[in-house]
Order: sequence, then C-alpha cells, then structure tokens
Amino acid sequence: MKISGYELFQVPPRWLFLKIETNEGIIGWGEPVIEGRASTVKACVEELMEYLIGKDPLRIEDHWNMLYRSGFYRGGPILMSAIAGIDQALWDIKGKYYQAPIFQLLGGACRDSIRVYSWIGGDRPSDVGEEAKKVVDAGFTAVKMNGTEELQYIDSYEKIDQAIERFAAVREAVGNYIGIGIDFHGRVHKPMAKILAKELEQFRPMFIEEPVLAENNEALKEIAQHTSIPIATGERMYSRWDFKSVLANGYVDIIQPDLSHAGGITECKKIASMAEAYDVALAPHCPLGPIALAACLQLDATAHNAVIQEQSLGIHYNQGSDLLDYVVDKSVFYYKDGYVTIPQGPGLGIEIDEEFVRKQANVGHNWKNPVWRHQDGSIGEW
Repeated sequence: MKISGYELFQVPPRWLFLKIETNEGIIGWGEPVIEGRASTVKACVEELMEYLIGKDPLRIEDHWNMLYRSGFYRGGPILMSAIAGIDQALWDIKGKYYQAPIFQLLGGACRDSIRVYSWIGGDRPSDVGEEAKKVVDAGFTAVKMNGTEELQYIDSYEKIDQAIERFAAVREAVGNYIGIGIDFHGRVHKPMAKILAKELEQFRPMFIEEPVLAENNEALKEIAQHTSIPIATGERMYSRWDFKSVLANGYVDIIQPDLSHAGGITECKKIASMAEAYDVALAPHCPLGPIALAACLQLDATAHNAVIQEQSLGIHYNQGSDLLDYVVDKSVFYYKDGYVTIPQGPGLGIEIDEEFVRKQANVGHNWKNPVWRHQDGSIGEW
C-alpha cells in the first residue's frame, strides 16, 4: 500500500481537515490546524506531504521522525500542527487497514469511557451561573470557563473581585461537587496570578489552567507555592521536549497537550507516558473539530493517567457549524452521565461526511482571534 494523494479542506468555524488517500482505496482523516493560522498550517502540510507521496502509510514512526528530524529547524506550533494532522490521518489509515480502532494498535484500552467537560461563558465570561446550570442539567459533571478578561501585569482589585463574583455564581448554581476548570488563558501575569489563585481556593476548582503563558513556566514554582489548587498547562507546548522541563520541575499537576498541535497521536502518547512517570494527570486540550476529538479519545483509551477530556460541542467559537455537523453517525460522541464512550470503529472510529466537508470548504473561513488592548492602548493577552 502506498500514499497516492491528499486533499485539504478549510472549513467553518475555524478548522482545517486533511484527507490522505492510498492506492488501495483506504483513506485517512486528520485535523492539522492552529486556530487563527489555518492557511499557514495548510501551506506547511503541502510542503511536508511532498515527502510522503509513494511511501508506505503504515510506517508511522519512521514518517514522524523523518518529518521532524529531517528539518534543520524543528518544533513550534505551525510545523508540529502540520505533523499532527498528517500523523492522525496515517493512524486512521492503519486502523482501517487492520480493521481495528487505533487504541488496539497502541496496546489496547485501559478504560471504556472518559469524563468530559463543557465550556461556558465565552471569551469575556458573563451569565456563567445560568450557563453552568444548563450544562449540568444536560448531564455534564464538569464545566470550564475563562477566568478573567485581559489583565495588566499589576491590575485592580476591582477586576479580581469581579472575577471572584463570577466563580461564586457558578459554584452556587451547580453545587459543591461539580468540577469547575478555570482557564487563565495566559491572560494573567505572575503578580495577579498569585492573587487570583489564593482567592479561588474557597471555590475548590478542579484546576486552574495556564496561570501564566508557557514561555513563563518558571513562574509556576512560585504560583504553586501560593495555592493548593491543581495547576494545568500545555496547550501551547508542542513536543515531548517542551514538556520535559515542566514535568521534571514538578510544579504542574495536569498536562494538556493538543493532539492537533503537539505532533499528533504518536507524540502525545509519548508525552502522556512521560507525565505518568511523574504522577501527573493527562487532560488533552481540544476545542476543535471531530477528527481532533476522535484522536484524543483514542489516546485517552490507552493512557492510565487520562482524567478528563475537553470537547467543543456548543463552544462559543462554533457559531454556524458544530462538532457533529461533519460526522455521519451523530451518536459517536454521545455524552451520558458526564462521560463519552471510546469509539470502537476502525481507525479513528468516526466516519466523516465528506459531501458536507466539500460543501463547507466552498464556504471556507478566515477565522482570527480577537486583538485586545488595555485602556492605555497597549496590547492585552487574549
């Protein structure tokens, strides 16, 4: 079997899908994208696929190393996202070739389902108590929300108090035992992160996410000394080498690699195993499309330290097109009692509605994240 061709589809709301074809008629799907840089990743995939035409798609480890190691310049969001989507598609082909879900080819499942959480509140969180109650009434046992709007390095206690009021509203709406993930989104700098973390303890969050930007991970040591809340990070870390120091330093409790950004299934399986050796939990980042989520679930099935899975159904970015619109069987991601069953079909375990993909690719998108500025005109972290 040989790789014979590929197609890329830039589809709403902000996704990029990759279809890899073989001369035996088996196809695989991947989701290589950086939110807001889909066209750039598309160009990178086109460059990398030049190396793979005519090659055996089953030699995934060799292809991964060739794409990563043959380039003098390595890593980063664009290259690793391109590799990630290719890797997902190759695993999809391999699973279909052997008529087995990917998790069976990774050693088999250690769980049948995994807990999921749902997003509430949007980029500028509001009405979070009411939204949280709706999500919990729909059967979810955990929610996640953005913690703040933009914050300066040193900002006002008024903004802290406003944030605390929102967290209090969520906790009051859902009761004592629903999980609440609070995403700082890299918007918060170390001085304010220490204050927020301490103030949040009374609400017993499930975790605080990206309390500082990944480039400031050394600050996690000081933040960890100020709080007992589990610290999560990793969506803007793109390889096992990026995760190496944060795991070795021992200041993170949950890692969140993104299977569409951090080298795909091949790389994230290794990252998950590294984390397990440091007694660190896994909660893959995935506010993306159905292919990315399917890849996450295949990994979750095999990773003992996987604790919860992000998913994008109903997320505020998905206006006009949502997670289930692109799959034939809408029940494949059926959520029950806060859990989703691991897909059992061959490969990724989902069937993409290719006719709908082609239709939506004609619509396309040019999604960009907001550009925020502080009152003084300086750029704020989104």
